[in-house]
Amino acid sequence: MLKSEDVVYACTCDFAGKVRGKGFPAVDMEKRLKRGIGWAPTNTQITCFDAIAPSPFGALGDRVLIPDAATRVTLRAPEMGLSEDFVLGDLYTTDGKPWALCPRSILKAALARLKRVAGLSLVASFEHEFQFRGAGTGRGTAYALQAFRPNRVFAERLMGAMRAAGLEPDTIMKEYGTDQFEVTMDPAQGVTAADHSVILRQLVYAVAESCGHAATFTPLQDPAGIGNGLHIHFSFLDENGTPATYDPKGKHSMSAQASAFAAGVLRHVDEIMAILAPSVVSYGRLTPHRWSAAFNNLGVQDREATLRICPVSSMSDIDTARQFNLEFRAADACASPYLQLAALVHAGCQGIEERLTAPDATEEDLASLSPDALAARGLHRLPTSLPEALEKFGASTHIRDWFGADFVEVYRLHKQGEMGFLADSSDEETHRAYALVY
Repeated sequence: MLKSEDVVYACTCDFAGKVRGKGFPAVDMEKRLKRGIGWAPTNTQITCFDAIAPSPFGALGDRVLIPDAATRVTLRAPEMGLSEDFVLGDLYTTDGKPWALCPRSILKAALARLKRVAGLSLVASFEHEFQFRGAGTGRGTAYALQAFRPNRVFAERLMGAMRAAGLEPDTIMKEYGTDQFEVTMDPAQGVTAADHSVILRQLVYAVAESCGHAATFTPLQDPAGIGNGLHIHFSFLDENGTPATYDPKGKHSMSAQASAFAAGVLRHVDEIMAILAPSVVSYGRLTPHRWSAAFNNLGVQDREATLRICPVSSMSDIDTARQFNLEFRAADACASPYLQLAALVHAGCQGIEERLTAPDATEEDLASLSPDALAARGLHRLPTSLPEALEKFGASTHIRDWFGADFVEVYRLHKQGEMGFLADSSDEETHRAYALVY
């Protein structure tokens, strides 16, 4: 009698933020943890549209994807239409060295830099917004129980799937936009925070499908509509595991190292935007008055600031030092979370090394100020298009120091390939294309 056999899918989250890999029999897991699976270097140039961007590797070479057993997700709930078994991993050269273009290894290197220059560990959480395509709940449903009610099964399945996968669910809500939801989870330390972001997106896709929906994390389905952001919350622990972000005597209640980190992020944000918001439609969301971000500013509890100092509550059972965190609001889910965290960490480390201090927080509508008035305060618009962001990325000597010249060139070619695929597309077709692939 024929029996089905469990298959594990070993994955990497690549330059396009897509989770790709190969499957193998689950009984071979221990073997694959040692020898991995084969991977072609040119796979890194597969864009989100599956067109292959120009590759320096061609058909040559081999890499090895080694799974990390701690990231394995196994969900077997056929009664709910869920059957997931996948594991994330790192890409190595065949002589056992981390590959310079492996996003997960790139993040590990950035975190090692943070530990080296500041003695700090990163704690982070990714806050995701997404929409159901074509569900059509209509107006009058923003934040409403009326719209949450018919999606309760989805929400409860997702909470259960998250917990079963090792993620700690925090909140889920019907967001402001049409058929838009937001899901949050507890923070995690180091590379695990990015792993959890990758896992959560896959769980949303799977659970939505089990409920008859198609989820999209695209930054902007409709140019006139509401965008989907990815808010990255972060804080720090010192070498003793003690919170190291909060200092009631510091500027904006930040510790000196957190202040320097924030200053570094804001000083170098233009150079890393091509990583943080990497799609053609990302920049339609990053405009004033969308509750996203449009300027290189720091804000206190300001939901239009690129970097936001989040509130703390005296009513919480968590002490102030552990509550206190910063939120980067100019990112979206078209990216690899590993590369996003690596970019923020490198920029922040640069600020720590240069002993910078966080700027004054803004408290007004920056869109009402002239470019000269903004410049007088050290402020300016973020890049307004992917080509502009790529130009600043490619011209940055810091990026080459942080990520390596090979990464800069290959990533630039990747994004050019993505834009080339859309060269003959109308604005409507471009937005629809991203909604379908993300």
